[in-house]
Amino acid sequence: MKLESGISFFLMKINFTYWTEEDGEFLGYLNEYPDHWTQGEDLEDLKEHLVDLHKEFSDGAIPGIRRVGELEVA
Repeated sequence: MKLESGISFFLMKINFTYWTEEDGEFLGYLNEYPDHWTQGEDLEDLKEHLVDLHKEFSDGAIPGIRRVGELEVA
């Protein structure tokens, strides 16, 4: 996709896990970063918080963030 300024960007899909608590709050985490949960008032609010987490964690500026990887073994 191109913006009016000519800058291109790509959308990516990120897997996440979520559930609803008894009080109606939505809790969830990015599957790549399962140690770091966030919450939202509804599913859309939760998704916004998850996007913020992804931006913060994926740049590598915060040390000690645990991640999940995939390994192929023959």
